[in-house]
Amino acid sequence: MSDAHGVVFDFGGVVFNWKPAELLQQVVPHLATNEATALALKELIFQGLTLNSDWALFDQGRIEPDALAELIATRSGLAISDVATVIAAVPKHLAPKPDTVALIESLSARGVPLFFLSNMPGPYALYLQAQYAFLSHFKAGVFSAHAGCSKPGTHIYGLALACTGMKPEQLVFIDDLSENIAVATSLGWRGIVFQDAAQCSAALELELT
Repeated sequence: MSDAHGVVFDFGGVVFNWKPAELLQQVVPHLATNEATALALKELIFQGLTLNSDWALFDQGRIEPDALAELIATRSGLAISDVATVIAAVPKHLAPKPDTVALIESLSARGVPLFFLSNMPGPYALYLQAQYAFLSHFKAGVFSAHAGCSKPGTHIYGLALACTGMKPEQLVFIDDLSENIAVATSLGWRGIVFQDAAQCSAALELELT
């Protein structure tokens, strides 16, 4: 029998929609005129969301939206108004993924302790918590903006572990990025790279039984 007792969810791309190229085509269509230009613009603005990216400062609560827009515009040559439009559009883009919400509700009904670990800027975290009642199924969690650090840096995993009150081997972490799962498993957590809710649910059953 597995030692796993709790499940830790990433948010963007797992619980909530996160398709930045599509977002760019919707909100700055004059810049993202097709899939190829949208992908190039995605890289220009978000820089792969690495720990060295401008956006990481926002994720970590170290910069406000206006300052982020100015920073990205200065680096990229984009109009600051276009960058600001993208930043402002993200919260509504982060729509819940219905199948994942159903999985969360099912796990909660079974008494499985649920937690979250998310790279999420402060304004977006506030929006999600105010907007979506299903987040009450989570007992606790860590947003990067509140922690002052982000994945895949190891420190935030320690903060998340502390808030669960469990041992690493008792936790299953679900994230859509393999590099984030690799860090978790290196620290003794169990991990599932999220593809879709059906695949995730099947993998979880193996971990929790």
